[in-house]
Amino acid sequence: MRTMKLGRSALEVPVVAVGCMRMKSLEKKEAETFVQTALEEGANFFDHADIYGDGASEEIFSDAIHMNSTVREHIILQSKCGIRKGMFDFSKEHILNSVDGILKRLKTDYLDTLLLHRPDALVEPEEVAEAFDILESTGKVRHFGVSNQKPMQIQLLQKFVKQPIVANQLQLSITNSNMISNGINVNMENESAIDRDGSVLDFCRLNDITIQPWSPFQYGFFEGVFLGNEKFPELNQAIDEIAVNYEVSNTTIAIAWLLRHPAKMQPVIGTMNVNRLKDCIKASKVLLTREEWYSIYRAAGNILP
Repeated sequence: MRTMKLGRSALEVPVVAVGCMRMKSLEKKEAETFVQTALEEGANFFDHADIYGDGASEEIFSDAIHMNSTVREHIILQSKCGIRKGMFDFSKEHILNSVDGILKRLKTDYLDTLLLHRPDALVEPEEVAEAFDILESTGKVRHFGVSNQKPMQIQLLQKFVKQPIVANQLQLSITNSNMISNGINVNMENESAIDRDGSVLDFCRLNDITIQPWSPFQYGFFEGVFLGNEKFPELNQAIDEIAVNYEVSNTTIAIAWLLRHPAKMQPVIGTMNVNRLKDCIKASKVLLTREEWYSIYRAAGNILP
């Protein structure tokens, strides 16, 4: 699979990340087959979080991949922490304890990347900085990032944290594309012109922070997928026609649409279906034309001023 640099780091990663949130739903043999297929396809970047399956997804993954030192050398592991039941927690103590738990479940000595999962209103950046320093100096985490954060939150964190923020995981899909739309509809009096995220797309590009789109097939907030959905007839027609031209599936085109953006994003796919996994990975070989990209954008109901 095609690769890219993750943020300002020297870490070379596949352009498509394998999300492991739903791994708890797989039986042992299914999990082994899924992980092995990903590796065979060059998809060796696995995205986790301590809350996925209450930690079970990380345990299932490490068993499925038969984790050992040799295996660890050939994969890239990312996990997230900071979500607790009924609250968010970026305290030093919670971050350190969470990472220890993650490492134990993944059966590894280190994470390639740790992301802070959702903004904590009570965050004290000085504590985060202390936690990051300890994790880096002890070799438990090599790179750091955030998830679902807007520019000012990242800037506040970066004021105290010396490590570069290499990634920001954000919800983005063809149907959830306000971070793109508000940049197109500048100074317009319409819904698409509303900036809900502080121009996070441009901010990340300016600061070499890799955007990792999550839920790339979802519309709304986990309301369902737009592919093959009767609620989006024009969008599906546009995607299907382009898919025929490239001799790939509609799944491939949906990911290719994200990869076509010059921000050099790394979509995080959440499927546990081996065939859909392969279709997602094929997107790394598809380069949509400008005309095709905009035709899909407009077919989703997005307007051009």
